[in-house]
Amino acid sequence: MQKLQLTLAIVKPHAVKNPIALSYIRQAVKSKFVVIKTKRILLDEDTAAKFYREHVGKFFYNRLVTFMASGCIDLHILGHMRAIQMWRKMLGPTSVYKAQFQDPYCLRGLFGISDTRNVAHGSDSPQSAEKEIKFFFPDFSMYQWYNDDEPCYRKGPIIFNSHLFQHVRRL
Repeated sequence: MQKLQLTLAIVKPHAVKNPIALSYIRQAVKSKFVVIKTKRILLDEDTAAKFYREHVGKFFYNRLVTFMASGCIDLHILGHMRAIQMWRKMLGPTSVYKAQFQDPYCLRGLFGISDTRNVAHGSDSPQSAEKEIKFFFPDFSMYQWYNDDEPCYRKGPIIFNSHLFQHVRRL
């Protein structure tokens, strides 16, 4: 049986501040994914700059860093057989304008405001997912999780803890 793939999902500040958007996104997430870890943080500009350093020099970099530090973000490690592909499909095109016309019911089509305020981020490859998860969840060991926990999360039994907004192993 194929193992669960992990991806990082970041719900951006404007969506976290919008109770309708946040509730919709959370419902979509928990209906399709195993939620491994969740946390809400207030990102400072230095940390945002480090996370988005690959975009240094691009016209949107300063706007993106400032926006990501403008309010709380929700971070989720999501699991699914095709977690990366599935989360990015749920998000829709990066361009909100494209999303609204090509896939109006994707998350960015529904709740995106601009290409910077496009609701959420999703890792684009297994390598990016590993790097990004390590960035925001430094104490989470993917190696240990795959060895010790993945079979249980894939086969069960697990339950959803709505207070933590994550699945936990049933003891």
